[in-house]
Amino acid sequence: MKALAVISTSDRRALAEKAMYAAINARVKAGKDLVSPICIYSLAEAHGARVTFNDINMEGMYQRGAIPRIHLSSLRPLVRRTYNCAHELGHHLLGHGSSIDELRENQVTRAWDVPEEYSADTFASYALMPTLGLRQAFASRDIRPGAATPAEIYRIACQFGVGYRTLVTQLYWGEQMIGRGYADALRKHTPQSLRAQILGRLTPQPLLVVDEASTAPSIDAEVGHLLLLPQGTVAQGDALVHVADLEGGRLFEARRPGLARISQQGGDWAAFARVARQNYVGRAEYRHLEEEADDEDEF
Repeated sequence: MKALAVISTSDRRALAEKAMYAAINARVKAGKDLVSPICIYSLAEAHGARVTFNDINMEGMYQRGAIPRIHLSSLRPLVRRTYNCAHELGHHLLGHGSSIDELRENQVTRAWDVPEEYSADTFASYALMPTLGLRQAFASRDIRPGAATPAEIYRIACQFGVGYRTLVTQLYWGEQMIGRGYADALRKHTPQSLRAQILGRLTPQPLLVVDEASTAPSIDAEVGHLLLLPQGTVAQGDALVHVADLEGGRLFEARRPGLARISQQGGDWAAFARVARQNYVGRAEYRHLEEEADDEDEF
């Protein structure tokens, strides 16, 4: 982590604005719209940065060079890796030097207090959760952010591939769509308690909740993840296995690496599920292939 620097309110506002516009430009230059969820690994590759998962205990690393590289820990949860990749891409596109981001829980200095880390975090938030996309996600479900239930917030977080608390933070700090009191109330709920509420039972398995309002063309999961999909959903292939029909949808478990087309019988909703093996090490673009690809770029 870089040395502590005091950031004034005006400087912080300028850093945030620059990072937000960099995130917008990153999407536009890669041919992405400013509404839909994106695959952050594909966005990084579109901007010339190679993304690799490594068996090392850190958040991420950006390596500036003739071929810029982003290294991510395969030991971190999937949603954390997504955010960390966006953070490291922020370092790349904002012109920062090489950096190593240690585990957040081990950091003495807060990212909020370090200009380059604050900028990279802000970039990550807007790249993954664009303002128009968040507004559409709530409007399409006829939900007001300030009145959304924790389970509804969880569902929208799943749509954008981010963590529940990451979305709450962006709704409060980044977008000012909710007040501090409500943000604090939402943070009292954990992903574990929400999984139990949604499924009606406790489970250690990560859960992705997808409904008909989701606009994500693809859903990233890992072997062992649970996916609660719309009623009537069927999955092609053997990457996903149907395990139960619940009041809130059809529950599937990711059993094998690979691609699966999922669609709702009698409905218009469809998407692709991309299932990666647990703790995959290698280039991000090969993560869901059934046979592990040779990877000369391993860290």
